[in-house]
Amino acid sequence: MLKRLLLTLCLFSTAALHGATPFPAMLDAYYEEYLALFPIDAAVYGDNDSRYDAVWPNEISAAHRAEVAALCDKYLAILGTYDRAKLARTEQLSYDTLKWSLEARRDLGRQFFHLLPVNQFSSPPLTFAQMASGKSVHPFKTERDFRNFISRAQGFSQWVDTAIANMKEGVAKGIVQPRILMERVLPQLEPLMADDPEKNVLFGPLQMLPTELTAADKDRLVADYTAAIRQVMLPAYGRLHAYIKADYLPHCRDTAGIGSLPGGQEAYASSVRWQTTTDLTPEQIHEIGLREVARIKGEMEKIRVRVGFKGTLPEFLRFVATDPSFSPFQSDEEVLAAFRAIEGRIMAQVPKFFGHLPRTKFEVRATEKFRAATAAHEYQPGTADGSRPGVFYVPISDLKRYRNPRMENLFLHEAIPGHHFQISLTVENSALPKFRRYDGNNAYVEGWALYTEALGPELGLYADPYQYLGMLYGDMHRAVRLVVDTGMHAKGWTREQAMDFGREAEGELPNLVSETERYMAWPAQALGYKIGQLKIRELRAAAEQQLGPRFDIRGFHDLVLMEGALPLSVLEARVQAWAAGLAAK
Repeated sequence: MLKRLLLTLCLFSTAALHGATPFPAMLDAYYEEYLALFPIDAAVYGDNDSRYDAVWPNEISAAHRAEVAALCDKYLAILGTYDRAKLARTEQLSYDTLKWSLEARRDLGRQFFHLLPVNQFSSPPLTFAQMASGKSVHPFKTERDFRNFISRAQGFSQWVDTAIANMKEGVAKGIVQPRILMERVLPQLEPLMADDPEKNVLFGPLQMLPTELTAADKDRLVADYTAAIRQVMLPAYGRLHAYIKADYLPHCRDTAGIGSLPGGQEAYASSVRWQTTTDLTPEQIHEIGLREVARIKGEMEKIRVRVGFKGTLPEFLRFVATDPSFSPFQSDEEVLAAFRAIEGRIMAQVPKFFGHLPRTKFEVRATEKFRAATAAHEYQPGTADGSRPGVFYVPISDLKRYRNPRMENLFLHEAIPGHHFQISLTVENSALPKFRRYDGNNAYVEGWALYTEALGPELGLYADPYQYLGMLYGDMHRAVRLVVDTGMHAKGWTREQAMDFGREAEGELPNLVSETERYMAWPAQALGYKIGQLKIRELRAAAEQQLGPRFDIRGFHDLVLMEGALPLSVLEARVQAWAAGLAAK
């Protein structure tokens, strides 16, 4: 395969000098170079390649960031050599998508986020631990799999040293994380430092050794892998923990957002563009959020009247958030069984609304206990070859606080027909160029998932008004995000101001603190959900109005899903062209 790749790249480079490279070959060459820089993406989406199976990239290093910038500049220049008008329709979609991605990635890479490499919500120390547990995207089926992860552990150790160096640079420049977030990180790292197979998930793979190995080979593998844990993984987590606790925490800030940091306004604007695929400003998004909050409050008020609750809307929301009757579960398995029952009801209806269904298998699992307390409900993609199912992870850290009114809309969003349909259908579509199969953007991916929450009545859900209220909670939650994310990062709101706004709009939610701190840790990421949903909803409404009885919901959904994760402007042009074509007929 390596010889074939080198030959392809050689032919591409030679032909490029004469401007004669076929457009699909250029896209393939781009994806190969991209994957070499972001190999964990291959593991996540199941596009495994022996060149990358043993690599943990140091994405926050100066060298890696320079390579990414060079990649963006190179392919933007190459795109400029093609006449877009002469490309086929699907190639024009690839042209527009790649151009947007390269420009946005290049701009994001100029910002200071490499100086903030660790947080409590989503960062490599958590990702590595999840992979190392043996229950995630890195396989532990063969001896080679184990030795590949030993190599990945060496790369992770180097990443930790770079992270510490970057944080020191951030301290010198006044670019540091909020103190409260780093205080959350310390207890996450502590169990990953423990030299105890019963308490540390890093030892998990030692319980799944390949059965075909001889006794001697097993002993040798156990010795080598145990040495990697004790000599590489545990010390890496120990160094990170020691630096944060002793040196970094005293320099951390009390502010919530990045806007007040040197270069913070530019960094936030860049992140907003990356996460929403729009040119909307933080101020515009803030105002959209305020309008949506007001609209959804009106819908919630209708539910309060419908169920006969006599108090005010805040009192009603407090009742639903605190009354024990909404926490009926006696075991983790009961929670998982309830989600599986929802799956069955939805699958009975989906053929009426989707022409294409994914082949990738699907499972519901409880989130690993080491990260359940700070994790959200989430979806982990499966693989097109069937080697790994898509998984809907359910965090159950306290059964007494696990409430059921949100279950139907959460399943629609994270599982079916949300992330599982969207990601699986994209990855399975071999007609797409690989960069569109295995890369995505937040506004499309999360916007689609949030759009599907409102499909509940069409899919036979929300018969219980409290489940419909759960959908409104979800919609309100994403609308609140528009307000508080921009509030903290662009308007200087405090963490407490953000929580006060969320509490007034949503009631006393049990995860209010962790959600607010999520937005602090990952600026603008939470904006993509609502912005994407509103655009997809807008496109459907416009097509329904234009086409009248000729509007085909299955055709619309297939159109949105089967082209991969398009930037919103590209998706809009695609849907408009589809509707215009049907109208002309």
